[in-house]
Amino acid sequence: MLPYQRRLRVEYYELNDRIEKLQALLDKRLTGELDFELNCPVTILQQQLAIMIQYRRILLERDTYEHVGLEE
Repeated sequence: MLPYQRRLRVEYYELNDRIEKLQALLDKRLTGELDFELNCPVTILQQQLAIMIQYRRILLERDTYEHVGLEE
């Protein structure tokens, strides 16, 4: 695997991890399980999550050309 392919793979998996953590935070807030107060409006976090998910889709589309095998 070439260096740029490794970087793309790392970027994808780190992004997935961040998406999962942010989604979990928003879910906990929604169910009242969050044990601290958010400093920013929840709408900002929701927008961030939506953009991160869109970015993940772009990386997966790029994978169809780069053949890195992101979902293996």
